[in-house]
Amino acid sequence: MSDVIPGAAAAPTEAAPALPGTGTGTGGAGRGPRPGRVRYALWAAGGALLLALPFYLDRFWLQAGLFAIAAGIGAIGLNLLTGATGQLSMGHAFFLAVGAYGYCALAGDGGRSGGHELVGLGLPSWLAALLAVALAGAAGGLFSPIAGRLRGAYLGIATLALIFIGQHVLFNATSLTGGFNGRAVEPLSLLGITFDDTETVVAAVPFQSAEKLWYVALGALLGCALFARGVLRGRPGRALNAIRDHNIAAGVMGVPVARYRAAVFVLSSMYAGLAGVLLALVFQRTVPDYFGMVLALEYLAMIVIGGLGTVAGAVIGAAFVSLLPQLLTRYSDALPLVSAPGTGGVSPGEASRYLYGAAVVAVVLFLPGGLARIRPSKPARTPKETA
Repeated sequence: MSDVIPGAAAAPTEAAPALPGTGTGTGGAGRGPRPGRVRYALWAAGGALLLALPFYLDRFWLQAGLFAIAAGIGAIGLNLLTGATGQLSMGHAFFLAVGAYGYCALAGDGGRSGGHELVGLGLPSWLAALLAVALAGAAGGLFSPIAGRLRGAYLGIATLALIFIGQHVLFNATSLTGGFNGRAVEPLSLLGITFDDTETVVAAVPFQSAEKLWYVALGALLGCALFARGVLRGRPGRALNAIRDHNIAAGVMGVPVARYRAAVFVLSSMYAGLAGVLLALVFQRTVPDYFGMVLALEYLAMIVIGGLGTVAGAVIGAAFVSLLPQLLTRYSDALPLVSAPGTGGVSPGEASRYLYGAAVVAVVLFLPGGLARIRPSKPARTPKETA
């Protein structure tokens, strides 16, 4: 006799597992591309867009982008110092000035500016740029014994003195800096290409200084970002974070605290020196007023708004803070309460400082991780996907 009861439903059979890549089965239907591939595709598309911008944007937007790139390099250096290590520095603008004026003195041929005789070594400009970055690092090395032994507000006050010393030197060392009027910047020459305003036609598009410098600046930003990312993700980064979180415990674990603090201060100064060189090349003239207290506060705002301790946060914050005043200047006629400089209303520079000051307060209160921590939330998984 058969053991099957008449009228009973047959037992359900177990579904066969889906073959890899077929998209069938309980978990394969509707599955999209892997997140890693999407991220790489977005990075590739963003890189291609940045490379194509000089062919489509005018000089104003390219210069605005160059300012943002230079600010991003400097902000990465400050984030290594303040965000990753916890050392508050108010003197970042001083090291930018060392890089900018160091390049002018090393690459320039002397001459006169504002009635002052200028000194200049006349070195090849690419060598002068490298030496200017090294000079900024050396300036940071001279200050590093102090930086290695101070922390918190005490280090902030000590670095604040660098701003006042730097401003005094910039205004009074007229043979080196040109005094109040500043001095002209020698254009960069690299691989037989001079990055000045002489036209070089590429694909029927005239390339002048801004278009040529764009690719040099992008390469410098990429190299600085990758190097900083390697530092933060490696053993030095873990040591720096340990010093930031609890320096006594880090010392007990064998981390040479004073040495790491001094080393990261030198590295941060070199980043600032490179940013100063790039700014000088974009401005084509250096003036002492630019490298003052306002610039130092702007760099602190960059890393707070973008996100402390991250490379992406430094770049995002630098783009926000550096582009905002230029956008307000460009569209001041169409914006309420914002007027052109000298007309009696709120100038674009003042309005931008109000806005990113408010942004700092908003980030500290509601988004402590900065703009770099904003990520789209993942969709909730269905019970079938979690089974």
